[in-house]
Amino acid sequence: MTPHRLPPKADTLMDPVDRLAGVGSRVAAQLARLSIHLIGDLLWHLPLRYENRGQIQSLSPYLIGQSALIHVTIHDARPLRRGKARQVAQGYDDMGEITLWQFGRFGPTLQPGQQYLLYGEIRAGAHGGLEMAQPEIMQSAQHEAILAVYPGTDGLNQSKLRALVDQALTIALQDMDDLLPSTVRRREGWPGLLAALQRIHVPTLSEGIPQRSDPAFVRLIVEELLAHLLALRLRHHELTQECAHKLPSGGSLYQRLLHNLSFEPTRAQARVLQEIHADLDRTAPMLRLVQGDVGSGKTLVAAGAALTAIEQGYQAALMAPTALLAEQHHRNFSQWLTPLGVSVHLLSGQQSAADRRANLAALADGRAQMVIGTHALFQEQVQFDRLALVIVDEQHRFGVHQRLALSDKGTRRDGASIRPHQLVMTATPIPRTLAMSAYADLDISIIDELPPGRSPITTALIRADRRDDLIARISAVCDSGRQAYWVCPLVEDSERIEAQAAESTATALREALPHLRIGLVHGRMSSTDKNREMAQFKAHEYDLLVATTVIEVGVDVPNASLMIIENADRMGLAQLHQLRGRVGRGATASFCILLFDEPVSDKARTRLALMRETQDGFRLAEADLEQRGPGEILGTRQTGLARLRVADLILDEHWLELARNLADELIAENHPHKDALIRRWIGAAQQYGQV
Repeated sequence: MTPHRLPPKADTLMDPVDRLAGVGSRVAAQLARLSIHLIGDLLWHLPLRYENRGQIQSLSPYLIGQSALIHVTIHDARPLRRGKARQVAQGYDDMGEITLWQFGRFGPTLQPGQQYLLYGEIRAGAHGGLEMAQPEIMQSAQHEAILAVYPGTDGLNQSKLRALVDQALTIALQDMDDLLPSTVRRREGWPGLLAALQRIHVPTLSEGIPQRSDPAFVRLIVEELLAHLLALRLRHHELTQECAHKLPSGGSLYQRLLHNLSFEPTRAQARVLQEIHADLDRTAPMLRLVQGDVGSGKTLVAAGAALTAIEQGYQAALMAPTALLAEQHHRNFSQWLTPLGVSVHLLSGQQSAADRRANLAALADGRAQMVIGTHALFQEQVQFDRLALVIVDEQHRFGVHQRLALSDKGTRRDGASIRPHQLVMTATPIPRTLAMSAYADLDISIIDELPPGRSPITTALIRADRRDDLIARISAVCDSGRQAYWVCPLVEDSERIEAQAAESTATALREALPHLRIGLVHGRMSSTDKNREMAQFKAHEYDLLVATTVIEVGVDVPNASLMIIENADRMGLAQLHQLRGRVGRGATASFCILLFDEPVSDKARTRLALMRETQDGFRLAEADLEQRGPGEILGTRQTGLARLRVADLILDEHWLELARNLADELIAENHPHKDALIRRWIGAAQQYGQV
C-alpha cells in the first residue's frame, strides 16, 4: 500500500509531526522523546550508522565487529536442547566458514545443503573462527539497499522511522529552499541541500555508505555551525552599531595604582589592557572576553579598564557569580581604588535594607563610581547615572541574556540609549573550539603569562585508604606557619554517593589534629557565615579550612600552600584545575594532593594523570572538552551548542573557521537568507541567550 503523501504547501516542514501519515498521539510522544516535534526535525535526525544489505561480503576475519550480508551454504545443522540457543549450524562460502546460532522458540531453521543470504553482526568465536548470532534470513529481493539506522526510543522501530523520514524527504522535495548561496556551494564543491539529505538518509549502492568527510555531510555540518555563529555574530554586529561613550585612555589613575602596588604588570596584562583601551576609545560598544588561567592577573586588567571609565567621569560595574566572590572583589577594589579617591560600592542581596537603599541612591545620582555585585545588579530597581563599562567575572556562570540585561542599564535618565562597553572575564580556560563558537559575539583576549613570584604546584595522586598518612603532612605544613585546604564534594554523608562529607571530615580532622584551628565552609551555610569563615581563614585565624567546591573560584589566600581534594576521580579537569589554583598564590612551594578510590575508570585515571603532568589550563580544557563535551563545560545556561544536531565541536573543529568566515561574509553582504538559516537550525530562539 502506497503511504499517504501530504500536498505540498509553504512551510509544511514547520508543521507538527502529527500531520504525517501514521503519526498519532502515541507515535508523536515517542518522537518527542527524540526531540522531533516538527516534520522538518526528521530531516536533521541523522543515522547513527548504516547496514549494507546490498553487497555480499566474503567471510573474512576483517568482518569481525561489523554487520554484513553473507551468502553461505549450510553443511551441518543440529538442534540444541540445553542453554538459550535452539540451533547451531555451520556454513561456508568460497573464502571461509562461520558458526551460526539461532535463539528463541520460533522462526525458520537453517537446513543442511541449502544456501542462504544472511544478515547480522559477525563476531570472533570462542574457539577461533567466525560466529553470527540470530542471523536475519534475507530474500533475494531484499538485499538491494543500504539502510540507515537511526537513534531510536522504546516502541519506535527502525522501519517506522525510515518511513517517516521518507515522508519528510518527499515534502522537502516540494517545500525546501536551499538557503546557502550557490556561489558558496560551487566554491566548496557541496551538493544542494535536498541532494545532501537524500545522500545521508537514503544512500545508494553505487555511492556507498556516506562518511563524515563526504561533501553531503560537510555541507550540513558547516551549515549548522554557520547558523549558530550567524546568530551570535549578528548580535555582535547589531550591538556594535549602537552608541557607547568614547573613553580615551592616558589618565593618571592607573599609573598611580601601579605605583601604590609596587609592581609592574606582565607583558600579557599590558597587551590585553592595550586591546581593551583601543576598544574603549571608540563610540561602538566594546564586546571583549578576557581569558586568563588561574592567577594570571585578570583583576588588575579589570581595574585598569574601570579606572579609564571613572577618570572620564563615568561609572563602572563588576558582576560576580556569587556573593562570596563579589565581596572579595569589593575588598580588593576598595583597597586599590579608595586611596585614589574612587568611591567603591557593593550591591548584594545579603545586605540590610538600609545599606541597599543607600547604595541604590549612590548609583542613581552618580556618587558611586564603581559598583560590585551579584546578579542583583541587573534587577529593575537598579538605576545608574552614567554607566559606561560593565565587567562580568566568570562569564560561564551567567547566561548571555543576563550579561545583556546588565548592559541595558546604560540608558540615561534623559531617555538616550547608550550601550555600556562590556568586558567579560573567565578564569576557566576555554578551548579554542568553544571560544570560537560559544563566544562568537565577543572579541577574545588571552592573558597567557603568570606574574613573577608565583610558586610551582606539585601534584600527587594518593589512594583514599592512605588518607591517614596526610595527617602528619598537614600538621607539618601548618606548624611551619602555612595553611591548608581539605576539599570534599558533599555537605552531608550520603548513602547514594560514596563521598566524604565536609562536616564529618571536619569533625574527624579536629579529633586527629586538636592543636590546629580548623574552619568549615559549605554551600548550605548563610552568606554571612561563609564570609566570616573565609575572612578568618584569610586572616590566618584558621590553619586548615575544610570546604566543599564553593571555594572553586576566586578565593585568594597566598599563605595557603597545601590543597587536598577528596574523590578527585569524580571531578572534571576544569574543576580540579580551579581548586588547585587556590594554592601556589605566594612564593612558597605548594602541593595539591588528589585522593581517589579504587577501582578508578580509565577516563578518571587519564584525568588524574594529566593533572599530575601539567598546570597548563588550556591543555587541560582541551582534554576536558574531549572527555565531557561542550554542554558539560559550558553549563546549562549555554545549552545551544550542546544541542547541535549534525555538527560535533570535537570532530568538526576544523570547519569552525570556515563557518565563521561564511557568517561574516553573509552579514557583510546583508544576505536575505540570514534569518531563515537561523530559524531552520535554531528555531525561534534567535536571541541566543535563550538557546
